[in-house]
Amino acid sequence: MSQISDLVASKLRDIPDFPKPGILFKDFTPLFADGPSFGALVRDIAQRYAGQVDVVVGIEARGFILGAAVAYELELGMVPVRKAGKLPGATLKESYALEYGTAEIEVHTDAFTPGQRVLVIDDVLATGGTAEAAALLVEKAGAQVTAIEVVLELAFLDGRTRLADRPVNAILTV
Repeated sequence: MSQISDLVASKLRDIPDFPKPGILFKDFTPLFADGPSFGALVRDIAQRYAGQVDVVVGIEARGFILGAAVAYELELGMVPVRKAGKLPGATLKESYALEYGTAEIEVHTDAFTPGQRVLVIDDVLATGGTAEAAALLVEKAGAQVTAIEVVLELAFLDGRTRLADRPVNAILTV
């Protein structure tokens, strides 16, 4: 493991049976609450994509925290990809399956310019449904997914296979 993956591993907390029995929830709040650790994480992600992306997408909800911080560090804008019904303007919508249900996410139709290079950020890559749906929204809007960045990948759920040939980086894989 790298120094940043060791740091992330030390700051995540497991919450059993949340949001329902049988799910082991990975709680990121200790990581976000530790300023030096959170800063190190943000800088690690930002340095990987400096000069390679034009805008950052943060996926609701913890992806907002990460996406906004990385966009700030890169001096770029951040586009939120939200749960259906939360954005006020015209939107594109994509449905996907979760490891424990189904959901829909949306992005504004005018969120990107054609050809814009987009970094998609989320906290966890599990089954790949959320990241795939976000990537499809970016592509439907005419932009290109430069990379998908996650803090934690749950390898046993094989989410990478859903992301086809899109570059994916996970800081910590379990």
